[in-house]
Amino acid sequence: MRKKILDTIQLTEGMTAEVTNGILKLSKGGESVEKKVIYPLEIKDSKITLKHERPTKKQKKLIKTMRAHINNMVGGIENKYVYKLQICAVHFPITVSVKGDEVVVKNFLGEVKERKTNILPGVKVKVEKEFITVESSDKDKAGQTAANIESSTRICNKDRRVFQDGIYIIEKQKGVKKWNSKEAILKECQD
Repeated sequence: MRKKILDTIQLTEGMTAEVTNGILKLSKGGESVEKKVIYPLEIKDSKITLKHERPTKKQKKLIKTMRAHINNMVGGIENKYVYKLQICAVHFPITVSVKGDEVVVKNFLGEVKERKTNILPGVKVKVEKEFITVESSDKDKAGQTAANIESSTRICNKDRRVFQDGIYIIEKQKGVKKWNSKEAILKECQD
């Protein structure tokens, strides 16, 4: 027998939510995050509700996925997602800089041509000596930008044990507290 699913996510104080053309937008104090809605939801009194009377397995998966996306959005507005990368230069000194909306890597493995990577909108990238910091309210964009920077210095056709030059992700935010979902509240009450 299928059980009714009712999942409510409480938004933090001062946060507003709206759905337009199938896109959920959460905003607070100038920060905003948008995500495409993959399951119908209701917004009422600073609460987002996902529900279904008799869900199938596929509908349960969609509800849980949408809940996770909303939790990431709320967490990103409260605490930005931060990825840290380290520049490793063993054979040739690497110069990394940010020019507009691109990260430019010069002299990678002695190459004359620059390697460029686009920075996604809403993401801030800082280069300080041998460390790069990627910061954004949107978890997907921050992670994708960090991955793009790392993959721009990927080495092909050489022994990775010898040629260890590159830019590598060394630290990323593990996760943000689940913001007042029903299960998180029950778990906190039991602890």
